[in-house]
Amino acid sequence: MYSAEALSLFGGIKAAFDPGNLLNPGVLVDPDPVDSSVRVGAGLPLVRAGGFRHGHDSGDLVASVHRCTGVGKCRADNSAHGDVMCPSYLATREEKDSTRGRARILQEMIRGERTDWRSPAVHEALDLCLSCKGCTSDCPTGIDMPSYKAEVLHHAYRRRVRPRSHYSLGWLPRWARLASLAPGTANRATTLPGIGRAMLSVAGVDRRRSVPAFAPTSFRRWWRRNRPTGAATARPVMLYVDTFTNAFSPAAAHAAVELLRRAGFAPQISAPSGCCGLTWISTGQLDAARRILRRTTTDLAQVARAGVPIVGLEPSCTAVLRSDAVELLGTDDARTVAAHTFTLAEFLSRQEDWSPPDLTGTSVIAQPHCHHHAVMGWTADMQLLTRAGATVRTLAGCCGLAGNFGVEAGHYEVSVAVAGQNLLPALDEDPTAVVLADGFSCRTQISELRDRKALHLAELLL
Repeated sequence: MYSAEALSLFGGIKAAFDPGNLLNPGVLVDPDPVDSSVRVGAGLPLVRAGGFRHGHDSGDLVASVHRCTGVGKCRADNSAHGDVMCPSYLATREEKDSTRGRARILQEMIRGERTDWRSPAVHEALDLCLSCKGCTSDCPTGIDMPSYKAEVLHHAYRRRVRPRSHYSLGWLPRWARLASLAPGTANRATTLPGIGRAMLSVAGVDRRRSVPAFAPTSFRRWWRRNRPTGAATARPVMLYVDTFTNAFSPAAAHAAVELLRRAGFAPQISAPSGCCGLTWISTGQLDAARRILRRTTTDLAQVARAGVPIVGLEPSCTAVLRSDAVELLGTDDARTVAAHTFTLAEFLSRQEDWSPPDLTGTSVIAQPHCHHHAVMGWTADMQLLTRAGATVRTLAGCCGLAGNFGVEAGHYEVSVAVAGQNLLPALDEDPTAVVLADGFSCRTQISELRDRKALHLAELLL
């Protein structure tokens, strides 16, 4: 761009005003050699055996974390654009809590500047990552910090004693199955004076949180007693029943079954053993997650290959089937399931002979689940609600609970601060609006912090 003479003049001016060469040394007028500051990954075994295999990086953590080039979009308030990234940074305003800051720490670990997978600095930087997946869709360079966090936790605690919350919250589907055998007893145990708080402490949960009540009758038990019969011409559809819907909020599944039946379908439900492994993934228990997912995708793939579509109700679990399962397993079964799994809005919008109910005059505050935003996108939901005539205010950002994050000890303040970015102000500004939140975490946060009931899309449409 510049001649040698022009560069010489630039150099003279810089020397006059910056004799100590403090400002941008080695850049324009006296550049460093082109290879002097290239970062080279070294120090750790980096092809992630059994970890996430992103198509663009072939499972290589070196390539993955070096996707961050310091653009810094994660440090901006992207609410006006409907983005999610990065809620923890917006809560603390600390560089280490941004997606970029975490990527930098992981780059240092890879280069050997941090000790190993258990480095305190690494875990401090990752601690406040909500695993919201906002960066996977909003980062311009394709960072996927939740999978990197899961990978670090996997290596750091593999064959070692884990934090208490990894056994309580990470194994939640197991405990929920047990509690569903006697939900009344389980609910009473968590509300006994002193017992409930002690249980929270043992589980690594913040005492300011409450334990969500188990439904008196789980959805699967209700299904065994009340399985609806469809018309002979009804088309089959598989309803993927996740742990949260089954044990805590079966009303969403009841509504979905009736909605699909009225739309001319004959709902089936997934097998009780068909867990998506979400809680194991988020706590870095990837060996167990792969075992669980392999069994689940094998079963669901048979359904998909028979031409039966799969509809998920819980966005985070649906996102696992659409994305994480393929990245963790890389099997034909996982890819088949991903291609045949839909959100409720996606599925209904594909039916030319179905029309949504008239929601004219209904004011809706919608909190899209972060995984819904990042993996599936919320466009189908918005189009469906607009077609129904509803007035919708779609919130950006995260609810702050984000699965196990917001209930873990040490995260409460950040969780509430994240909710205060968009969700809580919107609820306070419009106390009469219908609140729409497909995510169980979102509904829980809304109930705990503002004592308002939020509906699943199936409930609203029904």
